[in-house]
Amino acid sequence: MIIIAEFFVVILKVLWAFVKAGAKWVVWPKEKSVAGQVCVITGAGSGLGRLFAKEFARRRAILVLWDINSQSNEETAEMVRQIYHEMDTSLQINSGVEEVPPFQPQVYTYVCDVGKRESVYSTAEKVRREVGEVDILINNAGVVSGHHLLECPDELIERTMVVNCHAHFWTTKAFLPKMLELNHGHIVTVASSLGLFGTAGVEDYCASKFGAIGFHESLSHEVKASEKDGINMTLVCPYLVDTGMFKGCRIRKEIEPFLPPLKPEFCVKQAMRAILTDQPMICTPRIVYMVNFMKSILPFEAIVCMYRFLGADKCMYPFLAQRKEAMNNNEAKNGI
Repeated sequence: MIIIAEFFVVILKVLWAFVKAGAKWVVWPKEKSVAGQVCVITGAGSGLGRLFAKEFARRRAILVLWDINSQSNEETAEMVRQIYHEMDTSLQINSGVEEVPPFQPQVYTYVCDVGKRESVYSTAEKVRREVGEVDILINNAGVVSGHHLLECPDELIERTMVVNCHAHFWTTKAFLPKMLELNHGHIVTVASSLGLFGTAGVEDYCASKFGAIGFHESLSHEVKASEKDGINMTLVCPYLVDTGMFKGCRIRKEIEPFLPPLKPEFCVKQAMRAILTDQPMICTPRIVYMVNFMKSILPFEAIVCMYRFLGADKCMYPFLAQRKEAMNNNEAKNGI
């Protein structure tokens, strides 16, 4: 009898979860403040990482930027400082007081190769010592080899897996213990729609993103099991983003106008809204949810037919051809 009663309670909780999820379509939750919170962003030197840094700067977070490229990371930091300066100027103008205490720009840069766990752990220790405990972790850094599987050197396959997946283990192990102790924090995994459903030619990339999503889901359950309700998790799964990472990727030309690559700014703004409202998962555009659901219920041959109709089965081939041509040109130049 007890288990039957518990079962009905579970049913009620499931129905209530549907009601709450539906309500968010009508009344969007209020965004939380991240002002003064320490936010670590990996891969902050370019692409989505740089845009995340700018968005968190506008919300007055304390930014800790990690990237393997020192120059590009410093460029991002300078953009952040400019945002802080503009906010400070605007505050003085709107207040009508000449000597308003300026908002102190707080942005820290660290050169870190997230593909090396020793680098992650040592950099994390520097952050704790020089900045303080981390409130928000954005696991954003990512790479792509750009080779067909049988043409891809083993070293590049390993690099893709380590940066796109294994690094999430190390950054989380570095910062999660204090979050658990304080019952406060937010971990964001920037994955990809290619971690939900794969395509030909980028086996290593898809595998790394599938791994990152699996890690995120398991970690989310572990946090829930620990009953730490102050720690939030957000999974970001965008469709192809126009950052240049997959330059040349093409689906069927008749379909392309309806499903173009996402603008990076739009992708990050959608992700920020999900993060600031503690949304567990955000897929952009929303059709990604539908495709993922259909993949779960349709026979594999039906999925293949859909891929071929959309031109998604070989959409990466032009990108791979461009990368191969570029590499051949570089080798030719080096040989002269």
